Amino acid sequence: MFRNIALGMTITLAMVLTAPVAIAQQKHHISYDTPATQTVYTQQHVIDVGDIPGHQARLFEIRRTYGDDAPLINGSRLKEQWTRGMSDYIDNNGPALIYNVWILENGEKFFVRTSLVAQSSGDGKLTNMTSGVITGGTGSLARIRGIISSHGPSEPKAGLNANQTDIDYWME
Repeated sequence: MFRNIALGMTITLAMVLTAPVAIAQQKHHISYDTPATQTVYTQQHVIDVGDIPGHQARLFEIRRTYGDDAPLINGSRLKEQWTRGMSDYIDNNGPALIYNVWILENGEKFFVRTSLVAQSSGDGKLTNMTSGVITGGTGSLARIRGIISSHGPSEPKAGLNANQTDIDYWME
């Protein structure tokens, strides 16, 4: 009988001590679209590399804004996203390295580093696919971690960009 009580207390203690870890590791998934009407290229600087025709190095900054139907992240609504990146395209095909800052309506932020691959669809248009990691945040998001992926059409010279984003996140 003493063994059963001791075993029961050990199991209960183990559950109590590991519950916060399990709760902290709970994963959340959100998926949303950002139309071109909510996206603005605020800066673009393009340099022709000069080695082959169409090879360009580009620095860019994009601002995305969200309204009342924006997704919730950790209980707060997404307000805006800033994307800053460097691309190395040949005729709108190639890689880019991107840094993102997501800002929630409560002022907290989280940060993401992604890699992008662009594929030209002709006439200055391209399709982009990104994948990356959440590297941290501020306030209650200081311990946020996760994976982000997105894809969508873009037309950099015309300043058009839209995407569909999937975020899987958790708190460490």
